[in-house]
Amino acid sequence: MNPKDLLPALLATTIAVPAHADVLVDNFKGYTIAADGTVTPLGAMVLDDMGTIKAVYAPGQKPSKKGVKFHIDGKGRILLPGLIDAHLHVFGTGFAALTLDLSDTASLADALNRISAFAAAHPDRAWIVGRGWNQEKWKLGRFPTAAELDMIVPDRPVWLERVDGHAGWANSAALKAAGVTADSKAPAGGSIEKDAAGKPAGVLVDAAQELVSAAVPAPSARDYDLAFATAQRIFIRNGLTAVADMGSTIEDWQAFRRAGDANKLYVRVMSYAGGVDAMKVIGGPGPSPWLYADRLRLNGVKLYMDGALGSRGAWLKAPYADKPDTRGLPQLSQTQLGNLMSRAAMDNFQVAVHAIGDAGNGVLLGAIDDLTQTYKGDRRWRIEHAQVVDPADWPTMARIAANGGIVASMQPVHQTSDRLMAEARLGADRLKGAYAWKSLKGTGATLAFGSDAPVERPDPWAGFAAAISREDENGAPPGGWQPQEKVDRATALAGYTSQAAYAGFAESRFGRLAPGLRADFIFVDTDPMTASPAEIRKTTVLETWVGGGKVWDSSDPDAKGSAAGSAATETKPRKGR
Repeated sequence: MNPKDLLPALLATTIAVPAHADVLVDNFKGYTIAADGTVTPLGAMVLDDMGTIKAVYAPGQKPSKKGVKFHIDGKGRILLPGLIDAHLHVFGTGFAALTLDLSDTASLADALNRISAFAAAHPDRAWIVGRGWNQEKWKLGRFPTAAELDMIVPDRPVWLERVDGHAGWANSAALKAAGVTADSKAPAGGSIEKDAAGKPAGVLVDAAQELVSAAVPAPSARDYDLAFATAQRIFIRNGLTAVADMGSTIEDWQAFRRAGDANKLYVRVMSYAGGVDAMKVIGGPGPSPWLYADRLRLNGVKLYMDGALGSRGAWLKAPYADKPDTRGLPQLSQTQLGNLMSRAAMDNFQVAVHAIGDAGNGVLLGAIDDLTQTYKGDRRWRIEHAQVVDPADWPTMARIAANGGIVASMQPVHQTSDRLMAEARLGADRLKGAYAWKSLKGTGATLAFGSDAPVERPDPWAGFAAAISREDENGAPPGGWQPQEKVDRATALAGYTSQAAYAGFAESRFGRLAPGLRADFIFVDTDPMTASPAEIRKTTVLETWVGGGKVWDSSDPDAKGSAAGSAATETKPRKGR
C-alpha cells in the first residue's frame, strides 16, 4: 500500500451519537479503581453524549434508563478502564515500526543478515537507519563494530540505535559522513568506543551519539504524521487509551496538533518536552491547557540524569561488577540538575527525570529533596525508571513523598528483560534495590507503570504479568526474581490506570470509571484479576473505547492489518528511555 493511502486507513472511526442521548453499557463483568485505590466490581455504566460517565452501578444494581437512547451490550465480556502507559516514546514507537527493527534478533549474524536484506530491499535510501540491537541478548560479550557493518553495507551510511536508545552503531561510511575520526572527542556524558589503534570502533554511547545522529536526514512532517498514526494504532489495539510521551520535540508537538486539528487524535497524550529549551518552545510560560477534549496536554519537562545499564551508562555508586574501570556516565551534576529542575518548576511545569543507576537516583533524590524547600505544594516529582535505588536512599524518597509527592515511573518488563544483565552489571550486593517496585511503593511514592516503548513492546499485559510474578514469558525464574518485590493485582491494575493518570495530573479527567470522568474503557477476553500470569500475557483486546467512541474492534477485518507499512524516507530513529 502506498504510504499516503495508509495514513487515513490506520485508525477506526469513532461512533457518532446524536445529541442529548445517553448510552447504557451493561451485560459485562467489570472492574474499576475506587478513589481509595481499591479494585471495585462494576455492573453497568451510563454515558452522556459527550463521552463522559454519568453514573456507574455495582453488579446486581438496576441502572436508571431515564434519557437512555442507545445501548452497548457487553456480551458477558470483561470490561476494564482504558489502560495508560506512563512512560513511552510515541514517535520512537512509530518510526521503529516503519524502519529497520533488530529487537528480535538473536545473534550478531542474525542482525547482519537482517541489515543486509533491508539494505537490498531499499536501494533508494541514502542512509540505512533503525534500532533494537542488543549485544547482551546476542551473548556477544562486546559491542559490535563498524567493520562488521562494512562487510554487508560498505557503500552508504548505516546508523542503528541500541535497544535502549543509549548507544548507536555506525559503519565507516556513517562515521565519515559525520566527520568522526580518531581525533574526535566525546562530549561530556558520552563515550566513543575505540579499537586497538585508537580509531572509532563504530559504537557511540549516550551523549556521543549526537556526533553521528546529527548527520542523519531529518524526518519530514509527512513522516511524522505517518509515524504517529502507526504508533497510535499499535497503542489502541493493545488497550492503551492514554500514554505519557517522554521527550517530546517541537516536531512531535506539531504532529500531535495536526492530528488533533484533523480529528485523528484518539489516544490521550500527556507530553513531557525533551529538555527545558524544548519545553519553552512548545509550551511557553507554563503547561498547556488540555486540548481536543482532554486528548493532549503539555505537562512538563523530561531530563536525563544518566544512561542505561545495558550500555554501562547508568551511573553507579561503585564500579560495574563486570567492568571495574567505570561507574557509568552521569549527564548532569546535582547543581546542574537542580538548576534545570528549578527553571521548570518556577513555571509550574512537572519535572520528570530519567535515572537508572543508584548514584543517578541518589543525586536526583537529593536534588528533589532540596527543591521541596522552595517549591511547595503538589509537585509530583517524577523519577523515570528508578531501576536501581540504594535502600539507603529510600528514606529520602519517603520524605519527598510526604512533602510535595513523588512518582516512581517504572516499567515491569525491564526487570524480566534485564535480569541476567543486571546481575552481571551490579553484582549480588546491589540487587536489593533493583527494580524494587513494592519497596518504592512502600515509601509512599506513587507507582505508575509503562513500557518505555520502543525499548520494549507497548504491551501492558506483559507488564501486568511481570509485575505480579517477576517471571518472564517462559516462567523464569520459577517463583520470580527477587520475589519480595512483586506487587498485587490491584497495584498492577492501578499502576496502568488510576496511578498512571495521577502521575500526569489527569486523575480528575480519566484513569478510572467513575461519574464525571471520560468514558475510556476496553473489552478483553481475559480477567486479569483471576487469570494466571501466562494467561494474562495472551490477553486479546476485543474493543477499545475512548471518550465513549469505539476506536478499535478486533472483529473488524480492516482492524487486523499491520500498521507498519513502508516508511516514506530514510529518517533518524528516535531515542528510548
